[in-house]
Amino acid sequence: MSDELLKQHRDAIDAIDAQVLDLLNQRAGHAREIGEIKGGGVIYRPEREADVLRRIQSINRGPLPDESVARLFREIMSECLALEKPLSIAYLGPEGTFSQLAATKHFGHAARTVACSSIDEAFRLVEARTHDYVVAPVENSTEGAVGRTLDLMVTTPLKICGEVVLRIHHHLLRKVPGMDGIRRVYSHAQSLAQCHEWLNRQLPDNVERVSVASNAEAARLASLDERACAIAGQAAAERFALVKLAENIEDEPNNTTRFLVLGYQDVAPTGKDRTSVIVSAPNRPGAVHELVEPIARYGVSMTKFESRPSKAGLWDYVFFIDMEGHASDAALADALAALRSRASYVKLLGAYPQAVI
Repeated sequence: MSDELLKQHRDAIDAIDAQVLDLLNQRAGHAREIGEIKGGGVIYRPEREADVLRRIQSINRGPLPDESVARLFREIMSECLALEKPLSIAYLGPEGTFSQLAATKHFGHAARTVACSSIDEAFRLVEARTHDYVVAPVENSTEGAVGRTLDLMVTTPLKICGEVVLRIHHHLLRKVPGMDGIRRVYSHAQSLAQCHEWLNRQLPDNVERVSVASNAEAARLASLDERACAIAGQAAAERFALVKLAENIEDEPNNTTRFLVLGYQDVAPTGKDRTSVIVSAPNRPGAVHELVEPIARYGVSMTKFESRPSKAGLWDYVFFIDMEGHASDAALADALAALRSRASYVKLLGAYPQAVI
């Protein structure tokens, strides 16, 4: 009886698979027709993808969780876009970094991810229109802002057109099993800081902590030296065939990094957006309070306020502000107008959909 029941379910799955395949190809056909109608215009529309993913999650009845459904439809959209033109995404390499994982999460596996030696190089490639978009880390829930990304935002002509939120799990990796004989641990400076307390508890004081350009580079170096280990993620462990000595060693269990997606396009509102600006205040008492007052007055929610040296003069700062809503929304537009009348400098970095988890 059980064999007959299994056969019924398997036959039903086979029939559903055939229907799913037919529907996927119908969807791809419509996507290709849309591409021909647009006639070579911008093929990636962040607002459209965000709308699709949110709508799919809103009608999802399970048993698949919303996150899984979003991941599946992200890949479907990625493959459909690739019928028109595979997107080229620059990120901080080498292969196996969290930046690559964020790029794939946002654009799907049909996009071509391009490893760069630095965040600066990734920006330059997109600024030169050699590649379509850059995905760069901007802040971590444990260690705060990624300064280099913020500094590049001041001068880049690129606009923020999306964001990715990625849960970060760090593992201790080594070429050989066991903790004996470890002399140094490689990782990015932020990852070393995110695992600081675990390292203090688990490794001897004489183990050197070496900061490198990326976690994937740390994994590569560890793969060359049996006395070294690395802090990196699962992708880097697989890429360099390293043994996982310990899993999830981050000090903060909800350790999360936010990444920005930047390109040359403006993004239409979706109803659940974020707007980012850079401002500079005159150097006088109460200037910063004057800057943020209109944001509160017009009922706009400010989700981030970060200062960075402007490099224009000693103790001169610029401020990065994130606000909920789209720059074209009435209240936010009024707040921005008031902000421009008070600030010595205002740069709109972008208005874009909030990350779909």
